[in-house]
Amino acid sequence: MSFTPITHTCQYNEEDGSMRMFLRGRPVVLYAPSDHDNLDPGKVAPPPQNKLKLEWVYGYRGKDCRSNLYLLPTGEIVYFVAAVVVLFNVEEQCQRHYTGHTDDVKCIAVHPNKLVIASGQCAGHDRLDARPHVRVWNSVSLATLAVIGAGHMERAVACVTFSRADGGALLACVDDGPDHTISVWEWQRDKHCLAETKCSVDTVVAAEFHPLERNQIVTCGKSHIAFWTLDSSNVLYKRMGVFETRDKPKYVTCLGFNHNGDVISGDSNGNIIVWGRGTNTIQKLVRGVHEGAVFSLCSLKEGGVVTAGGKDGRLVLFDAELNATGMENVIEGHYGGVRVVAEGKGRQLFVGTTRNCILHGDLELGFVPAVLGHVDEVWGLAAHPSLPQFVSAGWDRLLQLWDGLSHSTVWSKDIEERAHCAAWSGDGSVIAVGCANGRWLVYDPHSRDLMAAHQDGTEPIQTIQYSPDNQFVAIGSRDNFIYVYQSDGNGTKYSRIGKCLGHSSYITHLDWSEDSQYLRSNSGDYELLFWNATTCRQVTSPTSLRDAAWATNNCPITFNTVGIWPENADGTDINSCTRSHDERLAATGDDFGKVKLFAYPVTQPKSLCQAYGGHSSHVTCVRFLPDDTRLLSAGGNDAALLQWLVD
Repeated sequence: MSFTPITHTCQYNEEDGSMRMFLRGRPVVLYAPSDHDNLDPGKVAPPPQNKLKLEWVYGYRGKDCRSNLYLLPTGEIVYFVAAVVVLFNVEEQCQRHYTGHTDDVKCIAVHPNKLVIASGQCAGHDRLDARPHVRVWNSVSLATLAVIGAGHMERAVACVTFSRADGGALLACVDDGPDHTISVWEWQRDKHCLAETKCSVDTVVAAEFHPLERNQIVTCGKSHIAFWTLDSSNVLYKRMGVFETRDKPKYVTCLGFNHNGDVISGDSNGNIIVWGRGTNTIQKLVRGVHEGAVFSLCSLKEGGVVTAGGKDGRLVLFDAELNATGMENVIEGHYGGVRVVAEGKGRQLFVGTTRNCILHGDLELGFVPAVLGHVDEVWGLAAHPSLPQFVSAGWDRLLQLWDGLSHSTVWSKDIEERAHCAAWSGDGSVIAVGCANGRWLVYDPHSRDLMAAHQDGTEPIQTIQYSPDNQFVAIGSRDNFIYVYQSDGNGTKYSRIGKCLGHSSYITHLDWSEDSQYLRSNSGDYELLFWNATTCRQVTSPTSLRDAAWATNNCPITFNTVGIWPENADGTDINSCTRSHDERLAATGDDFGKVKLFAYPVTQPKSLCQAYGGHSSHVTCVRFLPDDTRLLSAGGNDAALLQWLVD
């Protein structure tokens, strides 16, 4: 055989039109369609003419981040999820996005002029541009004004705050490293670090410049509250808050300031403490305001204070002297506890929750969701076959139906199982969800009723696909088998016709042929196998199916997707692959938070692409909406769903 080396990972054999691709040293032989022209070994395939533009971000990071929701004068709320800072006008239902970050955003702060934003990120994938740092940017133009602290921080920027008494000339940030270093920067002029010192051996959860006192900073966290002064020689001095004989809390969880300039703190005991202005001593203690920790304090323009509980979900209004007014409300438990409260227009409040939701409303009339999200890794993502809708399913046991045009949640359902994959039937009449315990469930998208439930092994269901004629459903399991069921046509009754045996590792991806006769599958050890779907027998001669037309290209290891694999690729690098319905584009989601767009078919081993950031962890799934105008991507650890406009 005369193999022509194209890259060090691929060889092409002109005689039989086969490509030998090596993944982690394992050869995979892929056969070109019989009418495919011979490949030119030196040719580099150009990127597609189309580009992606981030249109919408579904989700919010409230489960483990604080002080991350603010209202801007533009009427937009600003918050973050994954590596994106979102500016969302709830009334007008439009979003803008700051996408300068390369990894998880962990904190934000708003400048006193309400125009400039600072956002801090964590360390990324060992790249120079992914070191922890703070980006300062204009919230109207979205232009980056300064990049602060790259090379100074260790793990992540835990807290960031602008000075307020001097018009916002300084920026302070706390590193999430072992010493929790606090640093103060002149961010506008020479981006110079004025002062830096160890903040605390314990976790720091909040840092705020004093609104009335120049060069005064307050920090709090595990077992402490600290009052800092930046003196004229740029040295930071610390005074610890003195709890005297009173119960010292495990955590001081949040900070605020009243109109007199006193510091207000909430703690893990459910207490609120007022610290006299300029002192480190307790002026007033209000016990047992909340059951469990006080997660947020919001000082209102008119002088009152709203406190919020993470465990009890209560919002309680106090007057300026911290006397209870009797006005309160409770956030429904399925939204999670309250993580942060931000003042809106008039009496309106915005509430971020521990289950990654943002609600808006007021204490009198109650609250409705503005943003819903997933709380854990999202692996299931499936677009409706004909409507601009899609479902997502995650390890948080949530199945959610979304509308891609109105960007709204149609419904959200707790399915009581960790979900790993999802699929629509060919006519859109049912949704199938594969779960982590070997169960797969079928739901009616209108009534949300469970229509069918089946169990195949005890390992996770990795992928599930309906045949184009809607007569069959194939289930790929982590137990190395593909289970094939016949459907009654309306998706409510299923009978198993067999299982495909032959893979030596877990099933990762499946495709049906357009005539619903054949399956192809990829596995964890980088195999591409073919199957007769009705007999569940392996087709041992791949050349016999080289001209088969496939309804989808979800398998990343195929001849038409050779070029999606970078040189030195580990077979686990690419988690998801999809082809547009017009067969002009292919998209991938990888382990490095990137969504990539290729011209399809991607048969040249050297193929250029358009690459896009936004996710901050592995991208678990990518899918086109049925009209190909939009691409959807799901994040793993970032639990975010991004919707991209295909230009």
